[in-house]
Amino acid sequence: MPGLTIIGSGHHVPGPAYTNDDLARVMDTSDEWIRPRSGIAERHFAREGESVSQMAAPAAREAIRSAGLEPSDVDYIIFGTMTPDFVLPGSGGLLGAELGIEGVPALDIRQQCAFFPFALQIADSLMTAGVAENILVVGANAHAGFMPWDWAALTEGKPSDEEAYRFATQHRTTAVLFGDGAGAVMCRPHPKRDEGFGMIGSLTRTDGVRHDHFFIPAGGFKHYRYWEVPVDERIPSMRGRELFKCAVQRLPAVVRELCEKHDVSLDDVDWFLAHQANDRINAAVVQSLGVPPEKAPSNIARFGNTSDATIPILVDEMRKDGKLKEGQLVCFLGLGAGLNWGAALMRL
Repeated sequence: MPGLTIIGSGHHVPGPAYTNDDLARVMDTSDEWIRPRSGIAERHFAREGESVSQMAAPAAREAIRSAGLEPSDVDYIIFGTMTPDFVLPGSGGLLGAELGIEGVPALDIRQQCAFFPFALQIADSLMTAGVAENILVVGANAHAGFMPWDWAALTEGKPSDEEAYRFATQHRTTAVLFGDGAGAVMCRPHPKRDEGFGMIGSLTRTDGVRHDHFFIPAGGFKHYRYWEVPVDERIPSMRGRELFKCAVQRLPAVVRELCEKHDVSLDDVDWFLAHQANDRINAAVVQSLGVPPEKAPSNIARFGNTSDATIPILVDEMRKDGKLKEGQLVCFLGLGAGLNWGAALMRL
């Protein structure tokens, strides 16, 4: 039964923007190489010592405030990140502490770039079960911690060490894609849910066989003395072509399946709000679905891939621009490490 809707939103990005030309100072790359392959022009990075829970707090406060609520009104937090403050505990509880709402349950989920459809599915289930009414959904990432370059060269304009330049260049295909930031939405039951408004349905999928399409080998507990790992294994490993193929095949398929399940025509969907991983991926998905490109807006040029945060940031920008309106039908979709992918339909 339709349920949750979005009643507030906010986002936060740290520090200054770093352009593709800035990255070209710390590794062998260029704007001409990065932009055609990804659509990215600039991105932001967390400062040393700035955690995702700290970065998420301003976005969360804005989402709560824009919903006309106070932090004390939040019943539940769903937090998504691939770069937590600590190995444990989870960052959701730390965000609760930042907001001054200790005792509010906080659930960390690890769906990476597919976070938002999974989070909405969980939030709607919590609402339907009567567990919570005002649910804060937050995605945030501080990818800066595994960026391979010489930070002094990037942030202070100092000459890059030769070895650092070589190492960064070795990992450039993944390093140029990411940015840091946080996005948050405040959800609650739609007042017209009995009339077909709010969350209509969702479909989520996981394929652990292909976990190696994008993963970080280090940091787990498969081996003893887990901290003694080669530096290279602390940087994300990506099989780009295989990941691209999975995205352009599986995302259109799950969207079609979801729409068919709920008797929704693709033509009736007002917006397809996709995870912002790569403009080329999203263009291929839109083409496969046969929907107008203008129904799938993009902001990756200004933020890069912020993983869990991309869709909430996009939602916040569109709400502020007056593009998301009551009664519109929105499809949220994303695919990420795991592999995880999914889609959710909501009548605002």
